Amino acid sequence: MKIAVNTRLLVKNQLTGMGVFTLETMKRIVVMHPEHTFYFIFDEKPDPSFITSDNIIPYVVKIKSRHRAIMLKLWFEYVLPSALKKIKPDILISPDGFMSLSTKVPTLIVIHDINFEHYPEHLPSAIARFYRKYTPLYARRAERVVTVSEFSKNDIVSRYQIAPDKVDVVYNGADVAFARAEESVKQEIRNKYTDGLPYFLFVGTIHPRKNLMFQLKAFELYMQESTNPRHKFLVVGEKWIWEERLDQVYRSMKFKDDVVFIGRLEFEELGRVYSASTALMYASLFEGFGIPILEGFYSGTAVITSDRTSMPEVASNAAMCVNPEDPEMIADAMRKIATNPAYRDLLIGRGDLRKKVYTWDRTAELFSDSLKKILIQ
Repeated sequence: MKIAVNTRLLVKNQLTGMGVFTLETMKRIVVMHPEHTFYFIFDEKPDPSFITSDNIIPYVVKIKSRHRAIMLKLWFEYVLPSALKKIKPDILISPDGFMSLSTKVPTLIVIHDINFEHYPEHLPSAIARFYRKYTPLYARRAERVVTVSEFSKNDIVSRYQIAPDKVDVVYNGADVAFARAEESVKQEIRNKYTDGLPYFLFVGTIHPRKNLMFQLKAFELYMQESTNPRHKFLVVGEKWIWEERLDQVYRSMKFKDDVVFIGRLEFEELGRVYSASTALMYASLFEGFGIPILEGFYSGTAVITSDRTSMPEVASNAAMCVNPEDPEMIADAMRKIATNPAYRDLLIGRGDLRKKVYTWDRTAELFSDSLKKILIQ
């Protein structure tokens, strides 16, 4: 059987969360199904590292996709269908939340979340309109829908009025680079980034949904407590949307010199940065899953996350769940972890147990089960 896969997000050294999901899931699926031939559809010449099995045939189209509404429509309604006519696959897998309405090829689509329905103002208006117009059409047209949490499943089913048994939950995993570091390595990391001081860690694109503003407010409150250990606040991620109100909060901070921005890191270095932190700060406003929570568990650090959307589902009792819009509550969580080593160790121990639920091997198994439902049909 021929299975086409939309792999346009597999770009060397530029993998987003969806790109990582695509890579980690598909490199296992192709091995689990040697009886099938997989056509990986790229919009540029692929790095050889993405062709992980003999039953993968790379197929490169000449037009690159772009994160603009007009280009997304062109690529999925004209470029991709043209490729599918030549490949003649039995199934299409599209792991990035988009698919073609101009093909009759049965499609398994992965819709990671529908945050744009809840916070359309966090996206460029044209992109938000595109998502809100086409995603419900995709969800209804697709043969099956995969999403990454029970929260997202319920959100998709209720918002788009589709049958619950059409949607499969396939949880994310975390990269093997995220592991607990030796104490000597942790100190090297602190020396490198925070002048040897302990630090709280924020990981994510700087974007309103990631809620850096309220977490900086919480850090300011934490630092005002002179009895607490002095900390830095390390921010790892690209500045996508630096909104005015965030800028005002940052500029007004008494302790803004203790906030360190270091941009994006490679996985191996990021794993060490996680491990050396006092706690991961992940009090986001909305997540379909929240992979950094897992990365924190894998790296052996404490995690502070939000009490909203999918995050309590993923974290369970292995993290402190807080109201993401309550700086004092977030600061209290920071104080408890920083001043109570026994409690921090308790969270880390629970994280060690919780991470066993989420592995990329398990992700591939669940994804394969969803794929088989189409194959049976």
